[in-house]
Amino acid sequence: MSFDVEALRRQFPILDRTVHGKPLHYLDNSATSQIPNTVLDAVERHEIAHRANVLRGIHYLAEAATEAYENARKDVALFINAADSSEVVFTSGTTSAINLVAHSFGQGLKPGDEIVISMLEHHSNIVPWQLLRQRSGIVLKVIPATDDGRMDLDKLPDIVTEKCRMIAVTHVSNVTGADTDIHRIVEAARAVDAKVLIDGAQRVPHGPVDVQNLGVDFYTFSGHKMYAPNGIGVLWARRELLDDLPPFMGGGEMIRTVTMEDTIFAEPPHKFEAGTPPIAQAVGLAAATRWLSETDTPEAILHVAKLAERTLSGLAEIADGRIRIIGPQGTQSRLPVISFTVDGIHPHDVCQILDSYGVALRGGHHCAQPLMDFFDVTGTTRASLTFYNNQADVDALLEGLAAAIKKLT
Repeated sequence: MSFDVEALRRQFPILDRTVHGKPLHYLDNSATSQIPNTVLDAVERHEIAHRANVLRGIHYLAEAATEAYENARKDVALFINAADSSEVVFTSGTTSAINLVAHSFGQGLKPGDEIVISMLEHHSNIVPWQLLRQRSGIVLKVIPATDDGRMDLDKLPDIVTEKCRMIAVTHVSNVTGADTDIHRIVEAARAVDAKVLIDGAQRVPHGPVDVQNLGVDFYTFSGHKMYAPNGIGVLWARRELLDDLPPFMGGGEMIRTVTMEDTIFAEPPHKFEAGTPPIAQAVGLAAATRWLSETDTPEAILHVAKLAERTLSGLAEIADGRIRIIGPQGTQSRLPVISFTVDGIHPHDVCQILDSYGVALRGGHHCAQPLMDFFDVTGTTRASLTFYNNQADVDALLEGLAAAIKKLT
């Protein structure tokens, strides 16, 4: 069965538009993906027919909104194979989910306890732990990177000690596209009775994950990178951990009883969802999980892999070796997140010229400055591909890049 990318593209209205008089070639999916009609329709239907606040209302719209919100939680639980939907906490995104864990889990840590992260992390999985170090005196340790942009997991025995309480790492690097061997991370953590948090923001857009099979304790991701609206994310955690962790924020909806002397909190996941939640966004996220589960076929995966291979080979053919790929040089054990530099040309200049060709790329440090320092670059140009990209997108990238190099040298 072949993969019909053009039929898939017709599900995304924005891909029909032009930019600077040229067809749009959207290759910035690692920052934000586009939204298919099925997700747009789900959000519109909810806002038109069921818009109300959730959990406390007893009128029809409030009950309908609550049902939609909790059904969205069930859909997300199915998408990641959670043991129960009560393990799914809705957040505003991956950043807020990691901060929640750093605060709540961090309350139980003492000076000298160790948290292990990696050189490949997004700032969202570095800064919260640095802030915890300032508050609690924990020790922050780092898994180094290899020359091809992967985690050097051979160093785990030297880094993970009996004092380790958490290993928090990315599933897929947002710079190099390298896919982390999660089972090795889990094995190292379990040997010292430590927990594992995975930043899945770059992995989940490429298909469902199985949190039970991964064997981790916390898994986080964002809706806006996986064909859903902005402002919605997920923290999955084992139910027994959510039962034990204190809430991160206080307010409405996360309480059972409040007096002027004390508060009794609601059961998870509501204990961690203070205030009015992102209801319509959750409905959209649920629709995105259903769409992605249907789209994530072997043929679709092969389609994207071929585009990534063509992109990598095309970059290697341009400009007599002036282009440097930051990360794995091939397609093995990586996803189609491709970062590169052009000798003598700033990434922002590359992106600006490519924009005139209708090609949307990302230029800069990608919120991964420690990794940029490791590679001794100020930033990179990044092309990130997904299911709705086609050969014309790759051709426009390579054609525009060749023109940019010619213009700027």
